[in-house]
Amino acid sequence: MKKVTKLLNPLESEFNVSEIFYSIQGEGTRAGMPCVFVRLQGCELRCKWCDTPYALQIKQKELILTGNDIFKEISAFKCNFVTITGGEPLLQKNIKPFVRFLIDAGYTVSIETNGHQSLRGIDKRAIKIVDFKLPSSGMTDFNNFQNLNYLHKHDEIKFVIVGETDYEWAKSILSEHSLHLKVDAVIFSPVFGSVEPSKLAEWILRDNIPVRLQIQLHKHIWEPSRRGV
Repeated sequence: MKKVTKLLNPLESEFNVSEIFYSIQGEGTRAGMPCVFVRLQGCELRCKWCDTPYALQIKQKELILTGNDIFKEISAFKCNFVTITGGEPLLQKNIKPFVRFLIDAGYTVSIETNGHQSLRGIDKRAIKIVDFKLPSSGMTDFNNFQNLNYLHKHDEIKFVIVGETDYEWAKSILSEHSLHLKVDAVIFSPVFGSVEPSKLAEWILRDNIPVRLQIQLHKHIWEPSRRGV
């Protein structure tokens, strides 16, 4: 007899939450838009340039909230754009059903993920923002390129770039996998304070590649290390 696995109601599921806040989306094709951020706690990677180290420890219990608790906080902001981020949100059980619930409730939902965890099973209506890792991160061995099979045109691929070595590596992956044909936006983003955006722009223009340069807008609006923005 086939065993039936009972799926928990996403509103009853518990999540380890680092913070929930309302701000301006600072990255991606929706930069500048008001957005509610749900930052989940815990990530299995340790990128050398990570700008949210406080959200890395998986065993660290921050706010243990049910999906219903999170939904109530989201609803209070009266904003229909939600970004699920981390840490690494796909580490948390039942996050995929919760994303589906939010979309069914009328929200536009993006989910930012590190390129290691499988994208399989994420609602097709969600906007997946996949951050494949470059040499400067020290995490290239964790890139899961099988995830390219689960992308749709409205999704985004992001490369976070420290210098020209990263740029050349990202350019080779762009070409090898024809990334610009898989998604509408391939984003090259300079690590804040490590490479000048003007230098990255020069490389992109020199090589005439089909990518979008994106700076972290929130770090130019507010103090770069400030949380909750």
